[in-house]
Amino acid sequence: MNKIHIYFMPGMGASSRIFEKIDLPKDQFEFHYLEWLIPYSNETLSNYTTRIQEEIKHENPVLIGVSFGGIIVQELAKKISTKKTIIISSVRSHTEFPKRMKWAQKLLLYKFFPTRWVNQIETILKKHGNEKAKRRIDLYSNYMSIRDSSYLDWAFKNILNWKEPHPNPNVIHIHGDKDEVFPIQYIKNAIVIKGGTHAMILMRYRWFNKHLPTIISNKNYE
Repeated sequence: MNKIHIYFMPGMGASSRIFEKIDLPKDQFEFHYLEWLIPYSNETLSNYTTRIQEEIKHENPVLIGVSFGGIIVQELAKKISTKKTIIISSVRSHTEFPKRMKWAQKLLLYKFFPTRWVNQIETILKKHGNEKAKRRIDLYSNYMSIRDSSYLDWAFKNILNWKEPHPNPNVIHIHGDKDEVFPIQYIKNAIVIKGGTHAMILMRYRWFNKHLPTIISNKNYE
């Protein structure tokens, strides 16, 4: 039996280690992990995804992306044929952005976000924040692989300026009803995980281990 090749793309700045607890039958699936590259100066999203595409060595793979990685795999799916394109904790169209992100785009606020302060903000929160904030910072810090300010500036700009007016019906969307970044009320036609947050790829991995084989093999999953 030929194995299905799955390529995983993590969320913004994250390492592919966010998928370390995803465990599917090894006789059916082979995993491959994509990582973030440092963007060139003023690099377009299309050119960036072309560079990511060079890491895909198999025909007709399954692409799975989380958050900004979900946008990346949708852009990749415009360039290559895929067996399935699955996004998690992401959006299929810029119309699904929450109002605060739409305002940030209109006001060009991404130009003023001090991404070089990310490390300092984490240090302050870990020192002075409550226990919940400290645990969350520790969790995210453990999986962050890129803190380069040029990458973060580029990522914020390209997330907010992503233009996809019509959700692709062939993209399978899995979303948590407690997502803090992309609130569920703006999301349409997704497989909803009750209690799932933006970090549910880490916290709800058992759900994915149980359901992903069916989602990948069946076009109409309920």
